[in-house]
Amino acid sequence: MRRVLSVHFAPSALFVAGVLALIRAGSFSGHSDWGAVCPADPMAALALLTAITATAALLGLLLQPFQVRAVRVLEGYWDRWPLTARLAGVLAALQRRRWQALRRRAVASANGDADRRTRADARRRLAALPTADILLPTALGNALRAGEVSAGERYGLTTLTSWPRIYPQVSDPLAEALRSARDALDSAVNLCWAFSALTAASAVALYDEPSAWWLCAAGLVLAAVAYKGAVTTAQAYSGLMHVVYDLHRFDLLDALHYPLPADPASAEALFGEVSDEFTGRRRRIRPYGHVPTDDGEDSTEP
Repeated sequence: MRRVLSVHFAPSALFVAGVLALIRAGSFSGHSDWGAVCPADPMAALALLTAITATAALLGLLLQPFQVRAVRVLEGYWDRWPLTARLAGVLAALQRRRWQALRRRAVASANGDADRRTRADARRRLAALPTADILLPTALGNALRAGEVSAGERYGLTTLTSWPRIYPQVSDPLAEALRSARDALDSAVNLCWAFSALTAASAVALYDEPSAWWLCAAGLVLAAVAYKGAVTTAQAYSGLMHVVYDLHRFDLLDALHYPLPADPASAEALFGEVSDEFTGRRRRIRPYGHVPTDDGEDSTEP
């Protein structure tokens, strides 16, 4: 219920209420009368609130299946159409120049406290980014990609294919932290879309009222703040992805009935084989790790 309210209902209600306010003010048909926005009596106010609630609930239900797509568009996966693909190339090049500037700051010599703080900040920011050759066009995309291409790879696992399988093995506290971070990320993304759409509607309604253009500017600022919140939450989510593999990579092997490796080298080789199995490049060649228990039943304990 919390996810439904924060991720789907609240952004939809914000957009619906804003558009309805523009309609009641007559902004689409002439000069805005903002005094007409608020209902004159309690029954009218109740009817208006009911309409907003019902419309927002319906809109949230309709948009729910597109949640992954809403995030991916803001990540910068724009290669499907030629125009957006060219824009993606330009923005990705800009992201690489920023990455290289951070790299230079991170390795620069420090001659004082200020230089050391600058170098430490650059190193911290670089740690939250993927390598320069796989940068995406947007900050949100790079914040998420940093986890998607390194969380499991540090141990020989391919993150994107192993994540759906390792996630059910995580402890309850870690699972709750992941759900909370994901809900916050999706809420921020949907708020960004809601403010952007409301800004576009305001621009259409108020194009002939310069005195009200500040509403459009305010919408853009709120959309930018929501996007920044999504980036910050995505960085936290990527950090949690690393924690999952730190703590539960052997639980994945246990669930697959593989005997646990004896040393890091054999572990990396085994995880590489498992990743190839997940992608269909290899069939299982190692024996199962079933160990009979005292009552004659099989156990997955190594």
